[in-house]
Amino acid sequence: MTGARWKTPAAIALLIGCLLVLVISGEWPELRKKLPSTPKGLVAIAPTQIERIEMRSGADSVVLRRQPGGFAIDDLDGAAPAELGSHVDAALKFANVSEPTREIPAAELAADSFADFGLDPPNEVAVLETHAGIAATLNFGAPNPAGTSHYVRLGGAPTVYLMPRYVSEEWRLVFDMARRLKGKADSTVASRGADLLLPVSMAQVWAIEIVAGGKLTRFERDGAGAWFRHLGQHSHAAGANVHVADPVQAPIIDTAFRAFDAAVAEARVGPGDAVHLAQYGLALPTLIVLFYARDSSTPLARLEFGASSDKLDRYARLAPDGAVITVAEFEPKRLLELLRAVGAGS
Repeated sequence: MTGARWKTPAAIALLIGCLLVLVISGEWPELRKKLPSTPKGLVAIAPTQIERIEMRSGADSVVLRRQPGGFAIDDLDGAAPAELGSHVDAALKFANVSEPTREIPAAELAADSFADFGLDPPNEVAVLETHAGIAATLNFGAPNPAGTSHYVRLGGAPTVYLMPRYVSEEWRLVFDMARRLKGKADSTVASRGADLLLPVSMAQVWAIEIVAGGKLTRFERDGAGAWFRHLGQHSHAAGANVHVADPVQAPIIDTAFRAFDAAVAEARVGPGDAVHLAQYGLALPTLIVLFYARDSSTPLARLEFGASSDKLDRYARLAPDGAVITVAEFEPKRLLELLRAVGAGS
């Protein structure tokens, strides 16, 4: 009897504990481990098994290889920057887990269907390899009419898949960043002994926020890719093209932002520690610029401008880990002139 009385409270306590776990987590203990978890993406191979990635678009190509310290770009020394590595990991994960929203089998395709879907030739190609050889070839095509997805085909298979837009956009971003890094070696920028200021080209940037004088101004692209100044806060109707760029302001904004493609760091000054940030006016930056990819709320880059180093240059850095550098004074000046041109300047 004593043993039975002891076991009953223990059983009740165990049951209460399990119920608490269920309430907090929404799952029965150990249930997740026992349920099968099968990736639903186009690439069944786990991202960690991919050792080599070759990306092509037209005549351009770039190869990344997995190294002990992360992926490295062929013909460049050392591992790729951390920001590129994080996007490579995301692209591989999306290919592994993102489920197609539609499959178009061979029976529904005609001879010219691949061209209609932007797959003959494809806009971009990503060849993924393991130690055993090619694991998958992803051919990225055109967006669907709604602009919410892209047509994708696996090499060697006739089926065409409609994949969420963020999948192809992430691969496009990886290719852009890797190609930009590789292009430094044989560009006119390299001959100047300078380094490109941004890790990504403006073609991959779909929103920019500028903080000047304590005021935030946001710029976005409309459905056609033209720039406009975003005014007010409101809810966007699902699937509706709410914004259309002003035809007068759009080219002014585009000219100002497109200049970032060739913007360079004139010189490296020192590490981005607290002492240097305060010394060069970067503890409280005079101007902050945040760059966003499409469909993302996490900045691709955060550029901060500090005090003037002389009448021609200004201190700056890519936060939060970038070193203190100098840039030409016309870089921040151009942004302030843009704010005044669109009616957002002080």
